[in-house]
Amino acid sequence: MQPKNPHILDIAQFAQARNQFDAIIDVRSPAEFALDHIPGSINYPVLNNEERAQIGTLYKQVSPFAAKKLGAAMVSRNIAQHLEQSMLNHPREWRPLIYCWRGGERSGAFTHVLNRIGWKAMQLEGGYQGFRRIVIDDLDLAAKQFQFQVICGMTGTGKTRILHELQSLGAQVLDLEGLAIHRGSVLGNEPDSEQPSQKGFETALWNALQSLDPSKPVFIESESKKVGGVHIPDALMETIRNGLCIELRSSLPTRVSWLLHEYHHFLENTAQFKEKLGLLTTRYGKVQIAEWFNQIDAGDFNPLVTDLLVKHYDPAYQSSIVRNFPKYRADFFTELLDDGDIAFKNAAKDILSQFSKVRASN
Repeated sequence: MQPKNPHILDIAQFAQARNQFDAIIDVRSPAEFALDHIPGSINYPVLNNEERAQIGTLYKQVSPFAAKKLGAAMVSRNIAQHLEQSMLNHPREWRPLIYCWRGGERSGAFTHVLNRIGWKAMQLEGGYQGFRRIVIDDLDLAAKQFQFQVICGMTGTGKTRILHELQSLGAQVLDLEGLAIHRGSVLGNEPDSEQPSQKGFETALWNALQSLDPSKPVFIESESKKVGGVHIPDALMETIRNGLCIELRSSLPTRVSWLLHEYHHFLENTAQFKEKLGLLTTRYGKVQIAEWFNQIDAGDFNPLVTDLLVKHYDPAYQSSIVRNFPKYRADFFTELLDDGDIAFKNAAKDILSQFSKVRASN
């Protein structure tokens, strides 16, 4: 039996040990890193995107030996560059964790060099693929462990803002829209921000759950399975939908006021606003879309948003909430009196007290 390499971290110990390192270094290509990576890691690629493609082609078309020779030269050159540009000021006590795709050649080379210098570098067993298995397994486990208390409510009631207020009051909160970088509707994309990949979203979700206590309830906003271009894992979605519900309500004028505040970027970029509304043409027809476009051109945003709520968002909510959240009850609700700070704080406090009644009734 071969002795265990002292410079390799067992993947099973990663979740508990990751905070013991001064840095987590991802040595994969920038493209691999952009798709998904371990939270908090920094990218020091030993092969850039073009070099990785070149070596892969050489491996398949010529021979593994030819690929390894050229790859070694490239890796050595890139490691030297990272050392010179980013690591010379680190003290001897600096302790990094290194990973690549499977914990093999690329991370092994980087770890070896750093250890030969005198740093106590460790290589992650299984690399990113090993970490990915942890994410999948832990999300399945979370579906069994966690209990969710669901904030329901029509579009514009400020459910996400209520989650932040609940968090400030000490409650545990999971903000799915924040993790997905999307507000969950046809107009929900965040300006100047791209959504994560599906794997990136699941990693962010895993990371958020790591900081929560499964023995205590977690407040969450009612969502559909998809939040923009990413979807909530099925097992977790089922657990969320079986959570206890309370509805946040507010008047139509208050909701319009809040949406005009939250989606001000569409008022400034009317071309993008029209582009998004154009996606609804097959549902509402060209005449209705043209009417909404005319309201945008005239700056009549208040009646436009009112119309969108009444014709599009409210019917969709009303048809889905009872179907998808079996513990929803219309008699469990709290009122948001206006869209001011005090009103949100008071509504959050009321929700905390209301949920004790909701739990008692179930």
